[in-house]
Amino acid sequence: MEGMAHIQLGVLHGDGIGKEVVPAAVRVVDAAVSAADAGTIEWVELPFGRSAIESHGNPFPDETENALADLPGWVLGPHDNAAYPPEFRAETAPGGKIRKRYGLFANIRPAAALPGVRAMRDDIDVVIVRENTEGFYSDRNMFIGSGEFMPTRDVAMAVGVVTRQACERIAHVACQIAVTRRKRITIVHKSNVLPLTMGLFLETCREVAKQYPSLSVDDEHVDAMAAHLVRGGDFDVVVTENMFGDILSDLAGELSGSLGMAASLNASETQAMAQAAHGAAPSIAGKNRANPTAMFLSAAMLLEWLAQRQHNRHLQGAAVRIRRAVAGTLAGGVATADIGGLASTSEFTETVLARVIRRG
Repeated sequence: MEGMAHIQLGVLHGDGIGKEVVPAAVRVVDAAVSAADAGTIEWVELPFGRSAIESHGNPFPDETENALADLPGWVLGPHDNAAYPPEFRAETAPGGKIRKRYGLFANIRPAAALPGVRAMRDDIDVVIVRENTEGFYSDRNMFIGSGEFMPTRDVAMAVGVVTRQACERIAHVACQIAVTRRKRITIVHKSNVLPLTMGLFLETCREVAKQYPSLSVDDEHVDAMAAHLVRGGDFDVVVTENMFGDILSDLAGELSGSLGMAASLNASETQAMAQAAHGAAPSIAGKNRANPTAMFLSAAMLLEWLAQRQHNRHLQGAAVRIRRAVAGTLAGGVATADIGGLASTSEFTETVLARVIRRG
């Protein structure tokens, strides 16, 4: 509904630099929503990650799981499950549990070079749409248990799962995004060596794309796609399976400047999670050196997702304010160390906040 909104959103700080970049993103979102006359955000802070192990005995406690079920969206900080106690390292990572529990089947990862940022590809502007529930990732491709197993101590095996239903719904998401951009979609697969699983993915995506006659559709093998991204191929929206999408989106993020700028949204039809593509970066945690750009842009994607479902141009305006403020800050020469600048996390955040508030 158009006009002022009051929205409850979850906030999970996570580990490492998450405790710096997530609070910064909350401040930026609040400022943008207020400046755009979009209403108010009520943030529901929930235990998650290493601190939740200490307070609740679990990195993803029941309290958090139950609360998220009633929220339309949330901001998730990076987590460092590799540093958790051994009994938790052996489990599915908390982020994987969240994606599976709430059916967040679409992982949308844009990568675009911005003025003022040294990029390996200064012309890159691509959105990688990754199927988020199947493939070869063992933490999300089985109803019960793991998709990895060892029949003997010397043999390890993995199950890859591809279903027509999952292919159809991710293809629709990719096509809907492409319609709003340059109207080109590229299906990335490896059907030459995986003719059944990747063949089903390719065939299904092609069939769905026929329902969008304005789109130009082509396809690439994943290895060729990686080479094209590095060399300078012109792509618009890429749709691919889980593992391929994870690898290609990280590559695209680096090509556009840094993983510290790599935004990401995980979404179902009814809920969405803003989650930067980067990790917890424990080596710089607490040093005020982290780049909050990816978290800011991920939060803007969440606002945009909410705006589309609520048909609320004010929320859309808040998302635009954040993106413009980040771009203007970077173009003005204010940047963190990972992209060649001298600004601290807090200095970068304050500059973005000032632009969010004053931008008309």
